[in-house]
Amino acid sequence: MEWIAASLRRERTRAGLSLSELAKRAGIAKSTLSQLEAASGNPSMETIWALGVALGVPFGTLVEPPAPSVRVVRAGEGPAVASEQADFVATLLSASPPGARRDVYHLRAEPGAARLSEPHIPGTVEHLIVGTGRVKAGPVGAEVELGPGDYMSCRGDVPHSYEALAAGTTFVLVMQHV
Repeated sequence: MEWIAASLRRERTRAGLSLSELAKRAGIAKSTLSQLEAASGNPSMETIWALGVALGVPFGTLVEPPAPSVRVVRAGEGPAVASEQADFVATLLSASPPGARRDVYHLRAEPGAARLSEPHIPGTVEHLIVGTGRVKAGPVGAEVELGPGDYMSCRGDVPHSYEALAAGTTFVLVMQHV
């Protein structure tokens, strides 16, 4: 039950709620919530549902055991999706965990057509780090050339593009959603 206690504290803190306010919204006693966060209580399903609703999070967010402390995605593994526009493959390395709004991708691109991307949700910022090769990327009309080790951040909520300028171009892309 330690993970439930940690999940409750994390989500309550994320929501900016006091113990009293969360207990009130969930319709439970403040002392009960305090015991749950101290891992000294044994919550019922109904209590967890009420807390999830009050926090605006799914039931699973509060009861799912923590992921292993180390997660490895080997090169060539992970869910990969190819572009129809260009020789461009994105492999999701890490989807956004609870309380965060970001995804991490490893991309492989070859010279040829540029990969045009429609705007993402408002407030999206993209962070790009080139591993190998060269890439021209950024908001349409304001693209910049990047080489190995170069970093760029730019708005992702406007039309933008990626174009490999050298064979074997790879980069890591972090999409941060506000």
